Amino acid sequence: MSIPHLFRCPISLDIFTDPVTLCTGQTYDRPCIERWLAAGHRTCPVTMQPLGDAALVPNRTLRHLIERWLSADHHHQIPDDDAEEPSLAALKRCLQSGAGARDKVAALRKAVALASESDVGRACMLQLGFLPVLLQLVFHAPTPRDDLSEQEDLALQCALTLLPTSSPASPQHGCLNMLKTEASLTSFVALLAAHGRAVAKCGLCRLLETIATATATRDLALAAAASPRVWQALLPLLRHGDDRVSGAAVRAVAAICCGAEPARGSAVHHGAVPALLGCLSWASAGNGKARGGAAAAAWSALAALEALAASEAGRRAVAREPGAVRALVRHVFLMSSSNEGSEHAVAALLAVCRESRAARSEAAGAGVVTQVLLLLQSQCGTRAKTRARSLLKLFKSM
Repeated sequence: MSIPHLFRCPISLDIFTDPVTLCTGQTYDRPCIERWLAAGHRTCPVTMQPLGDAALVPNRTLRHLIERWLSADHHHQIPDDDAEEPSLAALKRCLQSGAGARDKVAALRKAVALASESDVGRACMLQLGFLPVLLQLVFHAPTPRDDLSEQEDLALQCALTLLPTSSPASPQHGCLNMLKTEASLTSFVALLAAHGRAVAKCGLCRLLETIATATATRDLALAAAASPRVWQALLPLLRHGDDRVSGAAVRAVAAICCGAEPARGSAVHHGAVPALLGCLSWASAGNGKARGGAAAAAWSALAALEALAASEAGRRAVAREPGAVRALVRHVFLMSSSNEGSEHAVAALLAVCRESRAARSEAAGAGVVTQVLLLLQSQCGTRAKTRARSLLKLFKSM
C-alpha cells in the first residue's frame, strides 16, 4: 500500500489507528503520544513547543477519512494467487459472505501473510474490524470437534497476530467478549478439550491468557473462571506431553489466578493448587533443574501459587496438599537465576507459614532456613531479599 503522508503518525510513521490532536495543532496516534507524555516530556514532538495543556482531542475527521480510504474498493472477487492482490475490504467481505470454504481459506492465507509481515497491515486490518470477523470464524460451532479445520486454524492464527499483547487496556480486546455467549464459550471449551494439534492448543491458551489480563474482558474472565468446563479442559493441559502446550496452559492459569478475587476462589475450588504443584514437579524434572521452556513454566506456576496463597482458601489448599510446602522450599533457591521465581516461592511460603504451625514445621524440616540464607547471598532482587528476611524472622524462634 502507498499510504498518504497525512495518514501517518509523525512518531511511529505508521498509519493512524486513533488520531488525536494537541493544543499545538499537531496530530499523533494516541498510543504514541501517550508514551511520549508518560516519559515526562511536556513539549510537542514535532514543533517542540511547550504544552500548556496536554489534553488530547480526538481527530474524528481524519479518522473518518482514513476509514473511507481503507474501505475504497474496486475488486469484487478474491483473485487467484498469481493475480493482482485484493483490497482489505474485499478480503473482509469474502470472510463475512457465504463464500465456499476454498475461497475463505485463500482469503485467510492472504490475511495471515499481511498480518504477520507488516505493522501497517495489522493496523489497517484492526481499523477495518477484521478481529471480530476472525473470531466468529473460529468459534461458530458449539459441537465437539477433534481439531480446528484449516479455515478455523488460519482464522485463529490471524486473530492472535492482530491481538495487542503489550497493552492490557487496548480497546481491541473488547472483541473477545463475543465468547460470553453460551454457544461461543461451548465452542471454545470443546476445542480446548479436543485431541487437536499442539499449535492450536497453544493459541487457545494464549487467547484465555489475554482474556484474563485485558481490562475490557474482566466480566468474561470471571465467567470463564467460574465455569467448571473451562477448568476441566484447561488443567489437564498442565501435564500435556508437549512442553509448549504445558507452558501455554500454565501461563493461562497464572493469568486467571493473578486476577480478581472471585477468579482465585474459583481456581482453588476447581483444583488449581494440586495441578500447579504437579506442574512444578514436571518443570523441575532432571536433578531438580528446569530444562528449556520448563523454567518459564515453573515461574508461572509459582506466580499463580503466590496469588492463590493471598486468600484464606488458597493458603488452606496449599497447606493441606501433601508435599506442597516442601516443593515451595525446593524452589526458594533452585530458581536463583530467575529472581522473580524465587520471590514467588518465598512469598507463597511466607503467606502459608504465617498461619499454619504444621506448615512451619514441614518447611523447617525441608531446610527452608538454609535455602533462604543461600538466596540472601545470591544476586536476587530487592523484593526477593525483603521477603526472604521476613521469612527468616518467622523461623528465628525455631
